[in-house]
Amino acid sequence: MSVRQLSETVINRIAAGEVIERPASVVKELVENALDAGASRIEVVTAAGGKTLMRVTDDGKGMTAHDLALAVERHCTSKLAEDDLMDIRTLGFRGEALPSIGAVARLTIATRNAEEPHGWEITVDGGAKGEVAPSALNRGTRVEVRDLFFATPARLKFLKTDRAESTAISDMIKRIALAHPHVRFSLSGPDRRQPLDFPAATGPDARMARIAQVLGDDFVDNAMAIEAEREGVRLVGFAGLPTFHRANALQQFFFVNGRPVRDKMLLGAIRGAYADVLARDRSAVVVLDIDLDPHQVDVNVHPAKADVRFRDGQLVRGLLVGSIKRALVEAGHRASSTGAKEALDFARPNGLDPRRPASGYAGGGYTGGSYSPPPRPSGDAQDWRTSAFRPFEGAASTADAGGEHITATAFEGSANYGGPPHPAQAQVPLAGFEAPSADARADAEPVDEAMQARPLGAARAQVHANYIVAQTEDGLVIVDQHAAHERLVYERLKEALAAKGVASQMLLIPEVVELAQDDVDRLMERADELAECGLVLESFGPGAVAVRETPALLGDTDIRGLVRDLADDIADLNEATRLREKLDHVAATMACHGSVRSGRRLRPQEMNALLREMEATPLSGQCNHGRPTWIELKLNDIEKLFGRR
Repeated sequence: MSVRQLSETVINRIAAGEVIERPASVVKELVENALDAGASRIEVVTAAGGKTLMRVTDDGKGMTAHDLALAVERHCTSKLAEDDLMDIRTLGFRGEALPSIGAVARLTIATRNAEEPHGWEITVDGGAKGEVAPSALNRGTRVEVRDLFFATPARLKFLKTDRAESTAISDMIKRIALAHPHVRFSLSGPDRRQPLDFPAATGPDARMARIAQVLGDDFVDNAMAIEAEREGVRLVGFAGLPTFHRANALQQFFFVNGRPVRDKMLLGAIRGAYADVLARDRSAVVVLDIDLDPHQVDVNVHPAKADVRFRDGQLVRGLLVGSIKRALVEAGHRASSTGAKEALDFARPNGLDPRRPASGYAGGGYTGGSYSPPPRPSGDAQDWRTSAFRPFEGAASTADAGGEHITATAFEGSANYGGPPHPAQAQVPLAGFEAPSADARADAEPVDEAMQARPLGAARAQVHANYIVAQTEDGLVIVDQHAAHERLVYERLKEALAAKGVASQMLLIPEVVELAQDDVDRLMERADELAECGLVLESFGPGAVAVRETPALLGDTDIRGLVRDLADDIADLNEATRLREKLDHVAATMACHGSVRSGRRLRPQEMNALLREMEATPLSGQCNHGRPTWIELKLNDIEKLFGRR
């Protein structure tokens, strides 16, 4: 077949395959156009997960008739004034979205500019453009997309269910809404059980208010503020506590100059920042903005503008990792507040309201057995003076005078047996009831008010020889003594390693590891960094390295596997994380075996000493495996649990 020029329709459909992957991609492009137009209110309506209808309405500045005719042509845009692709300050710039959508769907655009006497409308049906015609519309733009991929039916087969596509659109709206708190976003339609509505937030706390709307109050209560700047790169946002985590990274939101991105380097930086405090199968929750000179980042590396490339990626990564680690240290012993909520949910039987009787209890007597309360008198009026349970003043004096306690045998021999008991019989205290059945005091020593005012309170008891119960001014704290002491020992080990360095042991016979020459070059570039961790390498001819010394902390380890893993880490992440992770793992194992074991009984002084050390040690809110070391139950919550509030 000879070479030929493709038709304009086919070209647009090929371009649509790159830009329009699913309905959420269409919504993303249209909402970004609305934001670039200065909209303060954006309404989105969808049907069938966006397959049959997507309508985006905004109150932006709109377009003139001339601009509207050009907007549906390929590579037409108003966002590149000087044709400088390295100075992009808007969300859109490629000029491909509208013609790509019109090539595979039925597109209708109605718009009105403030300078126009009326609105204008144009339609594009499967690539066939209509004429610009007058339209009745207020200021702003309304874009309606129907029958997505009707012109390319094969693409429909690759779409997911309506619910899955609808969820993807919701996630996209949430992601964009986080970056623009001053804009109101709404998402509705017949395919949604509950519409989304994010009112515009104002004031200095607008960003936090929008985060609460999207992620909920739990994240706000368990977030650390992040703010740092280095060499023209500014990082602001919020990062969740290590004990506030999720099963995946879907709630990690990154914005580069206001643009939502999903960048592998940024995701790796978050894993590195939380590596020491979070389990490997859990993910942190973060909302972070990176602001820098547009010339320092390339956003034109993906048709959908989802990926970016930083000119100095290591600067951005270092700023992100360092800022989060510093925030974790400043958080100290702070732990997630959701642990207490989960504990209260578990404590509440079957999720019932404690103020309402559970099944099997009607307030009048036990209904699970054969007992039934005495029949109530007929009629509405009841005289309490005739009740068998009325107060009996003589009962206490009778008991105090050494009167003989009435037993069950006496009841059986009485004439009233089987009926209401005699008041004297009903009110006489049980034998020995005045004396406590056991010592209910957690500690014979009085409560130290100064110690009780500390964040983790004063130790009052040890439960099951593993959990310390401490009393605070407004609640109680439960501490896992093994997990807490494990973190304390681990932090001391890390401080010792940082102060004295990692001891190395020289190999009697150097280990030669054969690698690709590219891997050898990468390892040699990092030789000084690896030597600081106790691993001494040197080049050993083409395609090989010789290992002279290894970290003594690792003992007898697989040297070849370690070197190959390090080479892979450097190639993938541009840093040698594997060695540091192994050293940290060994230190964590040593801390686990060297800490207070479960089952060991502690004296009150030891428990209080552990609490005070936790307050003074960074990262003590979670153990080395990412589990919380303590939870706090507020007195108000405990009273709610028992129906007192």
